[in-house]
Amino acid sequence: MAETITLSKTAIERTFDADFPTTVERVTAGLQRVGFGVLTEIDLKAKLKEKLGVDYKEYLILGACHPASAHKAVGMEEGVGVAMPCNVVVHAASGGTAVKAVRPTASLVMFQNPALMKLGEEVEEMLKRAVESA
Repeated sequence: MAETITLSKTAIERTFDADFPTTVERVTAGLQRVGFGVLTEIDLKAKLKEKLGVDYKEYLILGACHPASAHKAVGMEEGVGVAMPCNVVVHAASGGTAVKAVRPTASLVMFQNPALMKLGEEVEEMLKRAVESA
């Protein structure tokens, strides 16, 4: 399985030839290398089991934040918090583990603010570098 980056309309995507815990560690380290911190971790597998009694594959949602960019964004558009933090999903996939990081430009287009979109492009590039370096 190739470990190449692809861009969909909404996400920066990559599939790793590694197990789930190793991929989570690699992605978290990649985020840290470009200045992101992980604010939240949602274990969807555990929550679905707890709340619905449903068995599901490994699926973790990381709420990643680049503090300086978040500060700038909120200064430009107070309501931008509805599009934050940048979610990064790590889940079990056939033969490996998939990673999907939100494309901030897809989320921020609703604000119709050119300065905010420019910032979104910069954050998107950082997320892409984080996933590439993982």
